[in-house]
Amino acid sequence: MHAPYTGVRFMMRPNGRAFKDERVTIMAFGLTKKELSWVLYDVGNSAFVMLSTALIPVYFASIADPGSSVVVAWGYAETVASLVLALLMPVLGSLADLAGNKKKFLVGFAGTGAVACAALGVPEHALAFLVVYVIAAIMLNGSMVFYDAFLVDATTEERYDKVSSHGYAWGYIGSCIPFIACLAGVLGGSSFGIDAKLGMKIAFIITAAWWVVFTVPVAKNVKQLHGKKRSDHVLRTTISGLKGTVKSIMKDKRLLFFMLAFFFYIDGVHTVIKMSTSYGTDLGIDSTQLVLALLVTQFVAFPSAIAYGNLAKRFGTKRMLKVGVLAYFFIVLFAAFFLKSAVEFWILAICVGLFQGGIQALSRSEYGKLIPKERANEYYGFFDIFGKYAAVMGTFLVSAFTQLTGSSSLGVLSIALLFIVGFLFLRAMPPMLGDS
Repeated sequence: MHAPYTGVRFMMRPNGRAFKDERVTIMAFGLTKKELSWVLYDVGNSAFVMLSTALIPVYFASIADPGSSVVVAWGYAETVASLVLALLMPVLGSLADLAGNKKKFLVGFAGTGAVACAALGVPEHALAFLVVYVIAAIMLNGSMVFYDAFLVDATTEERYDKVSSHGYAWGYIGSCIPFIACLAGVLGGSSFGIDAKLGMKIAFIITAAWWVVFTVPVAKNVKQLHGKKRSDHVLRTTISGLKGTVKSIMKDKRLLFFMLAFFFYIDGVHTVIKMSTSYGTDLGIDSTQLVLALLVTQFVAFPSAIAYGNLAKRFGTKRMLKVGVLAYFFIVLFAAFFLKSAVEFWILAICVGLFQGGIQALSRSEYGKLIPKERANEYYGFFDIFGKYAAVMGTFLVSAFTQLTGSSSLGVLSIALLFIVGFLFLRAMPPMLGDS
């Protein structure tokens, strides 16, 4: 923990005028109060991400119809959630950019997502469960768009890489605390008269409560500093602004190439995250081994994400992104050709942990450097489109190829090409000032 200090900095109001900010106090780990409050939301929402990656697919498999493919059903559910969110976020992001709206949208989506998470224990049938899960997933990922856009309000541009990396890093560790409690209830609840099904229902409530608690700091301590002026014709202005944003993106080659690269490589990242447990289940790997391996991923990802932020400062953000993309390409090859048992799954989980947080954190911070701060939500909405449509393509490819070939290994292999394309777009991206 770093020694605290105080200082004064000057910020910019949405109207372009400078004003003296409150005294800036470094709280811990080199973060200010606002930065730490922003980081803590990653701690809160990551609990649901962890649960949906590790335990929820296993729970879904237990209530699904006998003989049905968990990979196919789960892949299509994730596809629907990603598609709906991708269609909504540019418009909602533009509305959230209006002065005073960003926090309302963040809290609204987070609160609704937490309620849906708690409600996952209610459905008894697979289809109803998937409907509630899709709602929770939409709210979670929607809140992340507004949260990502808050980065420009929580800190200064030269600290984007550091703060974003800390967000992902502490998110990994923070997710483990409620997850271990949930895991204890599911696997060891029988000692207290709690069966696995009831244990999962309790797990949904614990995760929802954790999510709400860690939403409070960002809602309380981070204020919207950058925003658009309100208009009498909100809808017309929003549509017009979106058209202008698309034109601006198309004209900015650096931003356009980055978004195209992100579209392809994040596809693979999301697909590996979302489908890993289902893939392992299809290979016949014990569910306990799957869950414990993914838990190890979180602990490995914690120092790796922080290290990635530090390495980006030394070697450049784009260079470290290319390292992460190449690493994921080889991870996919390993999963397709060598993953046969729990041992290989553990190796895969550790390798994913080394690069997962870094590539996500630096993608978020690099994008923040490229966009106008007063339109952060709108731009991050488009960022989310590229991310979510990539997720649509990735999960669909895995599900479709698995269904057509009867081999989940070939389904996984289908996404390897996307990492190559993403890497090539990163190479073609014009350099920013300060790039090596």
